[in-house]
Amino acid sequence: MEIREILAHNLRMHRLAQGLSQEELAHRAGIDRTYVSSLERSVYAAGIDVVESLAKVLGVEAADLLRKPDPAARSRGSTRKGAKT
Repeated sequence: MEIREILAHNLRMHRLAQGLSQEELAHRAGIDRTYVSSLERSVYAAGIDVVESLAKVLGVEAADLLRKPDPAARSRGSTRKGAKT
């Protein structure tokens, strides 16, 4: 997993856990919504200041957004609500 993918995964996971839309997260962090979308799709590499801003809004440490997820946790969380299994 590349660092952009790690950030994308963790950003989406923390955003959804907080019940925030991309638009609300972007507004609170002072960045554009399309940039949040691009980060969650691994299109762009975020600067350290952006990672810090997003982490503050999400109530986590910046390092948490860059930490490789536990493979067991990823597989447990991969089933979406309402998805057929």
